[in-house]
Amino acid sequence: MTQVTNKGIAEIYRRESRGVLATLIRVLGDFDLAEDALADAFAAAVEQWPRDGLPKNPAAWLVTTGRFKAIDRIRRKARFDASLTEVVERLGGTSVAAVEWDGEDMKDDRLRLIFTCCHPALSSEAQLALTLREVCGLTTEAIASAFLATPSTIAQRIVRAKRKIRDAGIPYEVPERRDLPERLENVLGVIYLLFNEGYSTSAGEAATRPDLTSEAIYLGRLLADLLPEPEVLGLLALMLLHESRRPARTTEQGDLILLEEQNRTLWNRELIDEGSALVRRSLESGRVDAYTLQAAIAAVHSNAESAEETDWTEIVGLYGVLLQLTESPVVELNQAVALAMRDGPAAGLARVDAILNRGELGDYLPAHAARAELCRRLGRTEAARASFERALQLTQQEPQRRYFERRLQELQN
Repeated sequence: MTQVTNKGIAEIYRRESRGVLATLIRVLGDFDLAEDALADAFAAAVEQWPRDGLPKNPAAWLVTTGRFKAIDRIRRKARFDASLTEVVERLGGTSVAAVEWDGEDMKDDRLRLIFTCCHPALSSEAQLALTLREVCGLTTEAIASAFLATPSTIAQRIVRAKRKIRDAGIPYEVPERRDLPERLENVLGVIYLLFNEGYSTSAGEAATRPDLTSEAIYLGRLLADLLPEPEVLGLLALMLLHESRRPARTTEQGDLILLEEQNRTLWNRELIDEGSALVRRSLESGRVDAYTLQAAIAAVHSNAESAEETDWTEIVGLYGVLLQLTESPVVELNQAVALAMRDGPAAGLARVDAILNRGELGDYLPAHAARAELCRRLGRTEAARASFERALQLTQQEPQRRYFERRLQELQN
């Protein structure tokens, strides 16, 4: 056996703990028991590995040890609760071989865990909290901080979600092929929600939360490795391409910089190349999905030398295909902005006004921000001021607030 230090054990925890937890949940059939077993297994590792050396398969050792520790916990409780005797017998009858696995088995367990945490029987808030806790390993305090909630609120969501999984008998499994599209859409939606909150925070002092975009990309990479479906690759590509621009999106003081004004030399070329390659790979499947189309649009932006050299005709066309697929007024708004860049602000403004006049997106901040900017470019000062003021009313993010206030000040000069 190889000698190991506590630092080495910490690295193994970082690398293996979520996979070990996923398998323990499958083996033990209980989230809380599995979490306790994981902690007990690593406590045993800290005590034994520096003395005895590193096992050949540390993850398998941790699962086996965690299972035995869980059985011991239940046996102690069974002395006071006879109903637990059956549980002890069931777990005690599980062979060690059943909990030793190769890389593919571990992938299956992690995939099961993702789909269980994102089961449609749970509320969207519960899905997000449970995924961040169990799949990513974030603390309740970190999750609460990310979504402006109290730790007790997040803890309650997680507890209720685990109880719902147990009481409703939600299966710990990857959906059958016939159910996969709908279930996968739910999983991707949770990941994208997390990314968007990090890419443009809904409230607070900062414009972005790199910790959240990092977690979302981690989940996207994990899912793409476990289940490389075109829409999974498309979502990962979309996140990578947007994340590539993050260093140029704000000033050192945290103020927003619009896409057309960004220093493109600050964009992360490695992420752009990786994201662009994923877009091509997804498109080669012949299946068209919303995430891949959005990623294709982001790739056009990311590979342009400047805003003026951007292929706006291609972007308008891609939004047209996306609009046929989704019939979303948000997509229509984005196409209108692209149309303004191709055909001029008057063409874009006509489309934006048509959307708003239908009564759609009345409380959608980007619609009023887009209208304000187009009116400003056309010299329609009063209309621009009214739209900037409406956008200012809707924002809860300080960098956006400063941006709109700055634009309003400019209109007065």
